[in-house]
Amino acid sequence: MTTSKEKQLEASSNGSTQQQNPVERYKAIDHELGIKIDPKDQARRESLVEAVTHGITTSHPTSYGETMMHLFKGNIGTGMFALGDAFKNAGVITAPILTFALAVVSVHCQHVLLTCSRKMQEANKINFLPDFAETVELCFQNGPPKLRSWAPWMKTVVNIFICVTQLGFCCIYFVFISTNLKQVLDYYDLNIDVQIVMVIAFLPILLPSLITNLKYLAPISALANVFLAIGVVITMYYAFKDGLPSPSERAYYTPWNQLALFFGTAIFAFEGIALVLPLKNAMREPNKFDRPLGVLNVGMSFVVTLFIFVGFFGYLKWGENVCGSLTLNLDVDDWLARLVKIAVSLGVLFGYPLQFFVAIQITWPSVSKAIRGHKHPVLKQMIFRTVMVLLTFAIAELVPKLNLFISMIGAVCSTALALVFPPVIEMILSWGNISKGPNGWMLLKNTCILLVALLGFSTGGFESISSLVNELVFDTASNSTCEAAS
Repeated sequence: MTTSKEKQLEASSNGSTQQQNPVERYKAIDHELGIKIDPKDQARRESLVEAVTHGITTSHPTSYGETMMHLFKGNIGTGMFALGDAFKNAGVITAPILTFALAVVSVHCQHVLLTCSRKMQEANKINFLPDFAETVELCFQNGPPKLRSWAPWMKTVVNIFICVTQLGFCCIYFVFISTNLKQVLDYYDLNIDVQIVMVIAFLPILLPSLITNLKYLAPISALANVFLAIGVVITMYYAFKDGLPSPSERAYYTPWNQLALFFGTAIFAFEGIALVLPLKNAMREPNKFDRPLGVLNVGMSFVVTLFIFVGFFGYLKWGENVCGSLTLNLDVDDWLARLVKIAVSLGVLFGYPLQFFVAIQITWPSVSKAIRGHKHPVLKQMIFRTVMVLLTFAIAELVPKLNLFISMIGAVCSTALALVFPPVIEMILSWGNISKGPNGWMLLKNTCILLVALLGFSTGGFESISSLVNELVFDTASNSTCEAAS
């Protein structure tokens, strides 16, 4: 929850100490943060106050291990359990190759984002790395003169994409939890509608979402990782339990329209790009985040290996009957299968606050400014967080089609954040006043990334939305094995 120090800083930012000289107030904030900034630089000071009051604070820095827990939880979630379905849409040969290639490109784009943010930090003498949207804005401001007027609009676009993506993840978490728990409840003859199960899950999801500091979210992320690890181990136990079919019994590759669905689901699995800057800013030693053996490279190497392992053997085991979540393929008559459904649901539940954190970090400052001058700032933020959790709950109630919802969000929103904005801002900076223009390698590399993104965005988005419309409007028959998912 919010600390007394953060309350004091928020009070200062809200003007409750207006009787204090501004220079003295800024010096007091400097003392709390352990930094030094020109007292006249109000814009930078206010941005730092916002960072402190929203969980990114040097007074509660995260360690290497705590940051790794957040990185794991930011990338290991419902998307991982959907990879069996993704591999079905690509084939046993094509899918591992494309997953690895997509992982390399995604991690590279995260490094590009971090590099651009660091350049903007140095050029503008900012003490914190600018966040994703601010980095894009500053890159456009320092880019070619004709593009500089786009800067504020691009910041808004990025913030909208991040909020849609992160809140989309949160909606999917509601769907994932309810579909898995419904299978367990059905076994015990508790025939509760899946929408009612979502209502039951609302309060347990809401409570940890009220935590406002990344430092205090670390134990929640660690707990989520433990439950998800239990779920993965037991799910793979069932995959290997009675032997595996020969790979020759599965499709080696698939038609293009089916491959498009793979892209949407797979890019959704790499869902952590919006977290990289907040995580680095919150570290006690930020330089350990993106060095060769830093949090990002080490953590993502493990994540990618796990993704390929789970996706390959999930599809190899269940073939065309693989569900939008591997946990839905487990037989609820077995107590161990029921245990894994509960464990994974708890893992996803405890992962909700981290995805939610990013969206709130973007939306709350604007809301707080609009209601500035009122009393009870902490209570107002708690009410706002509750309303936002209610919003994700309402959307999940309306679209409980797990695998198609994952593909749609991944293809449309995650693609833009993970594969479009990083190469775009890198080239804009190189054409601006930071350097003399992109070299041939940068131009070729970024053009290839943008072509892949455009292809995945258009084909994956179209196929996902078409499939979703077919099921919702025309009531196309779903896979009976995965009936609980619908």
